[in-house]
Amino acid sequence: MTTVTKTLHDRTSLPPTIGGSVAAGFEPVRTAFERNFVECGEQGAACTLFHRGRKVVDLWGGYRDTRSGQPWTPQTLTLTFSVTKGMAAAAMAVAHSRGLFELDEPVARYWPEFAAAGKSAITVGQLLSHQAGLIAPRQRLNASILANHDQLAAILAEQAPHWEPGTRHGYHTLTLGWYQNELIRRTDPAGRSLGVFFQQEIAEPLGIEFYIGLPADIDPARLSHIAGFPRIAMLAHLHQLPAKMVLSGAWPTSLVAKSIRVLPVDNPSQIGAPPYRHLEIPSANGFGTAAAIARVYDSLVRDGEELGLSEQTSQALVAPPVAPTRGSYDAILKVDSQYHFGFSRPSGGFPFGSASTAFGCPGAGGSFAFADPQAEIAFAYVTNKMSFRIFDDPRERAVRKACYACLSDPRPVTRVA
Repeated sequence: MTTVTKTLHDRTSLPPTIGGSVAAGFEPVRTAFERNFVECGEQGAACTLFHRGRKVVDLWGGYRDTRSGQPWTPQTLTLTFSVTKGMAAAAMAVAHSRGLFELDEPVARYWPEFAAAGKSAITVGQLLSHQAGLIAPRQRLNASILANHDQLAAILAEQAPHWEPGTRHGYHTLTLGWYQNELIRRTDPAGRSLGVFFQQEIAEPLGIEFYIGLPADIDPARLSHIAGFPRIAMLAHLHQLPAKMVLSGAWPTSLVAKSIRVLPVDNPSQIGAPPYRHLEIPSANGFGTAAAIARVYDSLVRDGEELGLSEQTSQALVAPPVAPTRGSYDAILKVDSQYHFGFSRPSGGFPFGSASTAFGCPGAGGSFAFADPQAEIAFAYVTNKMSFRIFDDPRERAVRKACYACLSDPRPVTRVA
């Protein structure tokens, strides 16, 4: 085991400290992680890798807040944006394994009001695969509505699809998590919200710290600071984003604009600040550590035994996605994509993993976490310096690539402390 505690000198007046451990044979991952701070302007980040149930990489470094020079520590919690979707999907997997719903059944079987506006035939599987066309409700949501699950459910139920369900798919940027939440509330015998269900059925059994909606008793000093950027700034970075998505989003009536303007926020990082911080936005406002996220994927990649997943659920997680009839072109992201069971799957627009069975979720600005059953790994990289990329950020990609390179090394692997 190699323990890392060193200071890296970059171009700023606040040289970042890198901490954590890597197992023997995974030193190149540490090198790639350090290089992000020296060469790529990384501010604060953490990375964890599990291999065959063993934690072989656990690194953190830089600053949770560059304004004050406060260092990133193992206890630092950061807003993970759409990486949260993976944690919400894990909750759905546990619920499925408990027999709360079936993927092939209509959502309306469990939530009768959902059948309104032509949605009676939409299946749970279609909903979780971003095929339902429910990218935005008729009215803009706000913190008051999100705080009232019943009011939010009524608004979601009356929404008509923006395309014929099952014919195409498009990234449900924010709405997917709220539909998942109501499905959990309707089927869970205890009537728990998705965030509470996740805490009690996943976080507590695994002994991890990840929250969908931040508890009021968490000290804000533990949170990383994310400056973010106004959406208009995306126009100046078309080389880092799907250009068609950005240009379409500038047109107020487009599907892209409707999808990303569900809440009255201009800067994506605002969902991690009051008044939204303590509310449940299961598609976007999860707070946690890389170690916690990777631990969840580690459990899933090992058939979910710790979470009590059934064989049926474990097989469903890695089953081939059912493609919409009009193909894999994403109506929102404007690239080829694949989704299944709430997770992103490898696609032409975003290749990841060593096989088609990999599943995970990227987050805005550079974070990414996934499981790769073929390689028997679970990976998470989180950062508080937002880039303009929505997936495949060069920083996390470099670390991810180093992980795979180490896996091909024939030397034996040990566990980190």
